[in-house]
Amino acid sequence: MTALEQTYEKVDAYEPDRSLKGKVRRRLIRLQHRRPARVKLERPMVSFSFDDAPATACEAGARVLESRGFRGTYYFAASLTGRDGPMGRYATGEDAARLHAAGHEIGCHTFSHLDCGQATTDVALADVAQNTQALASWGVGEAVSFAYPYGDVAAPAKTALAGRFKTLRALHHGLVANGADLNQAPAVGIEGEDGEAVALHWLDQAHRRKAWLILYTHDVAETPSAWGCTVEALERLVDGAVNAGFDVVTVAEGSRRIGL
Repeated sequence: MTALEQTYEKVDAYEPDRSLKGKVRRRLIRLQHRRPARVKLERPMVSFSFDDAPATACEAGARVLESRGFRGTYYFAASLTGRDGPMGRYATGEDAARLHAAGHEIGCHTFSHLDCGQATTDVALADVAQNTQALASWGVGEAVSFAYPYGDVAAPAKTALAGRFKTLRALHHGLVANGADLNQAPAVGIEGEDGEAVALHWLDQAHRRKAWLILYTHDVAETPSAWGCTVEALERLVDGAVNAGFDVVTVAEGSRRIGL
């Protein structure tokens, strides 16, 4: 079995590198190979994105946004489609096509949910290419937004992927404001017991600075996993953002508005 095949087999149980060495490496990479954003907005923006595209996110999550006239960004890892995982069943290519037809954005993960921080550059690039091909076969348009699984990437892979997508999103907290690195863009998770409170804090920061906030979660359910959120929490965050004067946009639309 190849290293890539082993990754496919253990994707649900896989844990990113949480060692001190891994933490230091991630800090250093954020200082390298940067592509600084130029952001000047009259109104703050927020994007709601869903990593790995669990079926509940594509159903309940989409309903929350669509009922309010908005759309989200779904980062698909094509090898997961139709499988059962710790966040429930993952959506299929047919689900992706339905979301695309409804105006949602289909973004790109790696095919096997590969950790770009630990894989070799060649393996990471091949996995990304395989995923873009799979998404294209679903008829969902060319992906312009990418998210690193686990939020991690090694310096050579970050350099090689730069320019292939308008944004390459990580998981460290922050805003897309002047100087933010579009090759490792910050995002804030709506996940865990304090996920809604954390998201509200960053919405307040984005409002104050007239910046772009990218929020992400996974499943959207009455009893979500540790990586997801409830339907009610998502509703409150969307409604709160609208009431505060935010423009709710897909990641692709946010990229367009800052000139990418």
